[in-house]
Amino acid sequence: MKFERASGVLLHPTSLPGPYGIGEIGPEAYRFADFLHSTGQKLWQILPLGPTSYGDSPYQSPSTFAGNPLWISFDLLIKDKLLSRSQLKGFPAFPADKVDFGPVIVARMGILRKVCEGFSQKASAELQAEFQAFCAHNAYWLDDYALFSALKDAHGGVPWTQWEPELGRRDPAALQAARETYAAEIRNVHVIQFLFEHQWKRLRAYCAARRIHFVGDIPIFVAHDSADVWANQGLFFLKPDGQPSVVAGVPPDYFSATGQLWGNPLYNWEAHKAQNYDWWMARLRRIFELVDIVRIDHFRGFEAYWEIPGGETTAIKGRWVKGPDQHLFDVLLRRMGSLPIIAEDLGVITPPVEALRDKFEFPGMRILQFAFGNDDRADEFRPESYPAHCCVYTGTHDNDTTVGWFRSEAGPGSTRTAEEIAAERRMILDYLRTDGHEIQWDLISLGSRSNANTFVVPLQDLLGLGSEARMNTPGVAGGNWQWRFSWDQVTDAIRDRFAYVTRSTGRTH
Repeated sequence: MKFERASGVLLHPTSLPGPYGIGEIGPEAYRFADFLHSTGQKLWQILPLGPTSYGDSPYQSPSTFAGNPLWISFDLLIKDKLLSRSQLKGFPAFPADKVDFGPVIVARMGILRKVCEGFSQKASAELQAEFQAFCAHNAYWLDDYALFSALKDAHGGVPWTQWEPELGRRDPAALQAARETYAAEIRNVHVIQFLFEHQWKRLRAYCAARRIHFVGDIPIFVAHDSADVWANQGLFFLKPDGQPSVVAGVPPDYFSATGQLWGNPLYNWEAHKAQNYDWWMARLRRIFELVDIVRIDHFRGFEAYWEIPGGETTAIKGRWVKGPDQHLFDVLLRRMGSLPIIAEDLGVITPPVEALRDKFEFPGMRILQFAFGNDDRADEFRPESYPAHCCVYTGTHDNDTTVGWFRSEAGPGSTRTAEEIAAERRMILDYLRTDGHEIQWDLISLGSRSNANTFVVPLQDLLGLGSEARMNTPGVAGGNWQWRFSWDQVTDAIRDRFAYVTRSTGRTH
């Protein structure tokens, strides 16, 4: 579908300020929505909104349907009389500039367990009714996820393939016994997911009243240690013991000389087709209940995906395998009627991938940081080549910040030599006719002035921050997803300048 001319900011809610260790969807989120509105933005783009697991990555979640309980606002729980200030006494002090995930998870989940224990007594009749309606409407994913979560906790967090065989293979009698044994823990998951959705939908309504749309994100693949795989084993290529026989990744590229070994199990697309893609239908229906537009990460995997044998330690020894291609989207479009999807079409893109994207009028992505390199696709990332129907970014969550990228040096973690970096920097300065001292504004202005209907800037670039504010470094296991901003970084000068750029390029609401 065609998108109107608009711009916005990429900011994951975990990066919001606040006193409780991680960004929440409470007062600070509303304040950020006010900032977007005051600068004329129409879009707030986020990363996947599910719970996180290994490595704290939003792209490796125990459920593609659930919401992240760490985002639940304590202040809003207090407002709804589900939590008292006294219950927060002794809550640990955490860094303001980053998320220390391990201790934050322990502390916050402890508070949420207290909320769950008192929910029946403290929740209003109206909230209780909403809770019952939520559980009924979402039973198709919530019941399996709640049981999965309870069993995972009961087994010390080990993967489901290490549970008792009858639980791993989902023997009906074993599952029923587990539901009875862990009834309280299962209900807690139901309550927490309800609280997330209750708060999220209020925030979304607040944004909608200001003509701000949420751009969500789903990875094409799901985590192996997830309710999604455990509850739908026949839809994935798994060995008899439940381990993946083949896994997902991408071949060597801009980000990594050995490719990226994601490790996600691959879909058995014939099994999905036999079910008329019901699971994908449910997945998209769910995400569109929470956001307005969906970016699908690694869209090219629908046309062909990089299949790596299970047990490999890098992504080098893989092969391209055909995906469901247009048949999947023919069915989904017929069943859903509209698919406001952004296709993440970065990396190794072929004419068949472009044909699939264009057939369904999904806008692709253009990254300004990629416009000045020496690879074959650099020209198509320059604004003069943009079609109107595309989404342009200064960078993504996987890129360094624009300031960090511009100042980067050769060395560990870099895929470029010193000579390549110097040549790229000369090209940037010559192309932009700039001295580079405000390189972030050079790219923001370039992207906003472009012909692309959609322009999104990561908040780190808007604030002119360096590599210390990078969200994720692909291929690096630790230290990612932690960055948080503070309101003193959002100066009046930045606000006014961003509003002017937005207004002068015809993107304001």
